[in-house]
Amino acid sequence: MDKTPPQLLIIFGASGDLTERKLIPALFSLYEEKYLPKNFAVLGISRSDSDDGSFRDQVVLQNKHIPETVKNHGLRKSFAEKVFYFDLGDSYDVDYSALNERIEALDKAQKTAGNYIFYLSTPPSLYEIIARNLNKAGLTSDNGGWTRLIVEKPFGYDLASAHELNDNLQKYFQESQIYRIDHYLGKETVQNLLVTRFANSIFEPLWNRNYIRHVEITNAESVGVGKRGGYYDKSGALRDMFQNHLLQIVSLVVMEPPIGSEPEEIRNEKVKALKSLRIMDDPETLHKNTIRGQYLAGESNGEPVIGYRQEEGVDPNSKTETYAALKFYVDNWRWAGVPFYVRTAKRMPTKVTEVVIHFKTPHHQIFRNSMVQNKDNKLIIRIQPNEGILVKFGVKVPGQGFEVERANLDFYYSELADQKIMEAYERLLLDAMQGDATLYARADEVEAAWEFVDPIVKFWQTDPNAVTFGYSAGMWGPKNADELIEGEYTWRNPGEHLTDDPGFCVIV
Repeated sequence: MDKTPPQLLIIFGASGDLTERKLIPALFSLYEEKYLPKNFAVLGISRSDSDDGSFRDQVVLQNKHIPETVKNHGLRKSFAEKVFYFDLGDSYDVDYSALNERIEALDKAQKTAGNYIFYLSTPPSLYEIIARNLNKAGLTSDNGGWTRLIVEKPFGYDLASAHELNDNLQKYFQESQIYRIDHYLGKETVQNLLVTRFANSIFEPLWNRNYIRHVEITNAESVGVGKRGGYYDKSGALRDMFQNHLLQIVSLVVMEPPIGSEPEEIRNEKVKALKSLRIMDDPETLHKNTIRGQYLAGESNGEPVIGYRQEEGVDPNSKTETYAALKFYVDNWRWAGVPFYVRTAKRMPTKVTEVVIHFKTPHHQIFRNSMVQNKDNKLIIRIQPNEGILVKFGVKVPGQGFEVERANLDFYYSELADQKIMEAYERLLLDAMQGDATLYARADEVEAAWEFVDPIVKFWQTDPNAVTFGYSAGMWGPKNADELIEGEYTWRNPGEHLTDDPGFCVIV
């Protein structure tokens, strides 16, 4: 493990939900496990009228998102002493001279060696304003120590706004200083995609068009939009989940082997992978290969729930998708002709994210009469919940003849009882502290993702043939979604457990 240098983490928008719910609990866990350096401090910044004591009480001492245990009771108090607060006033667009003085004073008192991370837990509309004022105050250059900037998604609303956002940040920070955080990449099983592929000779030689029939990725949520209706109605499933989270997963599946494990080598290959996605920009292809849906009233976990249009903040006539399913191809040697099927949705029967690699059946089928051709080999990588890996393969059923059935070979991360698995924000924050940008998105990576998504969004918004299908809450989306998949195959509708067979889901 690399040594984490002394540093000061400065969180803009610190009075918001993300700081209390995710950031401080992640930092406390790192402190509890002794990952943080001795000389470390947090400075929360927002427009709320507060002080060090009140802020410490809110985000550390009384924070319900930090589990209270006998072990950490004393640690909370010592950790709280590393947390400070600065009231910026009525606006983020002010002179940061006073803030600079507070940062320099904390840096000297806490001996953080002039190393600063600025975390923008604010709306993206404030990114350029904050970056500009930090620059004016002389806080963006690496003078004596180093300076980094972490920004939260969304990284733009379309290609043009993403390009503008990148330009605005790069006016004041070097690209090497900018860390675009996507919490999905902090999940252990997402990272394990790289290890599964490149550290195992039983998979990497087969990871191409010669052996793989198609790739399927499902991201399902059982919840609706909740209190995010106002935001979600302007975004939709394609922007909210597919453009960032799911295309990150696609890039790890598609990418070529990097030269080494250095961050830039891996990120270079991810960008090349995204640039190799075949852009769909003609109406006929988009109509044939994309489906959008919206949940109607139904049942979830045995309870009646309202439809999307009845949610708070949603336009009663909204056509915004809560379900998006796409079929697309990758234009390179490795994946030529292999279809990719990706879907994301809300109000599904269960919460699950998984990657399914469907292998081709053997060319010479000596057990054809056993119907084994309808039971293809699968590699299933479960990202959440019950994180793990499952291989489905054919075995002989005991008895006379050669009847073949599918068996499961599975591994769960929970079985690693002696290992503490970091939460996503713990891993990503620690990586940023150590200067490891492997799991952070680069500017060209963000723009490459938008280049693929933009034509789909425009088609759905403007073409009269781009209809929105309804599906009842608690169901697996519009019925015609199975028509996307070639041949007799259908989506794998996973159950709560990794080894659940498709076709049913246990609702509790």
